[in-house]
Amino acid sequence: MVLSLQSNTQLLSGGTMPVIGLGVYLNDECATACQVALEEGYRMIDSARYYMNEAQVGVGVRRSGIPREQIFISSKIYHVDFGFARARECIQESVDQLGLGYYDLYLIHSPLTGKEKRIATYRALVEAKKEGLVKKIGVSNYSGKHIDEIIDAGLELPDVNQIELHPFCQQRPIVEYCRAKGITVQAYSPLVTGRMDHDVFRQLAKKHDKDEAQILIRWSLQKGYVPLPKSSRSERIRSNTQVFDFELDNDDMDALDALDQGGKGAVTWNPVEEP
Repeated sequence: MVLSLQSNTQLLSGGTMPVIGLGVYLNDECATACQVALEEGYRMIDSARYYMNEAQVGVGVRRSGIPREQIFISSKIYHVDFGFARARECIQESVDQLGLGYYDLYLIHSPLTGKEKRIATYRALVEAKKEGLVKKIGVSNYSGKHIDEIIDAGLELPDVNQIELHPFCQQRPIVEYCRAKGITVQAYSPLVTGRMDHDVFRQLAKKHDKDEAQILIRWSLQKGYVPLPKSSRSERIRSNTQVFDFELDNDDMDALDALDQGGKGAVTWNPVEEP
C-alpha cells in the first residue's frame, strides 16, 4: 500500500487513526508545535497527563483552525492516578484541560501498580468510552501478559498498544502478540531520543538523500507501526513528514532490523516486564 501523510490505519473496534502523529513529551509550551504540525498536515497529536501540556494541545488545535473532527488526539493516565474512582476523575480532568469535548484515544500509560489497579483503571476507561468522553481506549508499555488480564476480565480489547520502538529496541514478542489480536502498535521514541549517529543510519540517509530521522520514521512506517516523533522545532516537525516520497528496500530494512538489542536497546523507561 502506498502511504501518504493523509493515510490512516484501521482500528480493531472500528474507525481509523492516522499513520503518523506528533509526540509532545517534554514540550511544556507545545501549542505552537501543535499548530505548526497541523498546518503541515499532521492529523494526530499524542499527549499525556504526565506531560502536563493537555491544555496547550487544545490551544494549538484551536489556533490551527482545523476542524476538531479532522484531528485525532490522544492522552494517557499515569500510574499515580490508577484505580477506578481516581481514573474517572482524571479522565474528566483531561477532557476539561483539552477543552475540545473529548479525546479520540485514551491510554493507560504503563502497567505499574499491579493487576488489580490496572484492571480497575481499564474499567474506568471503558466507562469513559460509554459516556463519550473518549472514542477509543488503549494501553501503553503493555506486554502480552498484561493484555491477557484484560481478556480474562471479560473486557474489550484495547485498540492500541503504545510502546518504545526503534531499530535498537524492536519488542518483537509484543508486536507479534498485538498483531495476532488486531491491536494497532504505536511507536514512541522512534528517533531513539536523538541517538541517530549510527553508521547504518548515516549510510542509509546518504543513499536516499534523506536525514537520519527520516530513515527511522520510514522504517517504522514500513514495519506497520504508527510512529510518534516529537519535536518543538518547526523545521524538524516539517521534515519529519517528508518520508512518503521514498521507500527502504529489503536490504535497507534487513540492515536496520539487524540492530535489535532486545530490552537492552531501550532508551526510555520501557516497563513492559512489570509483574
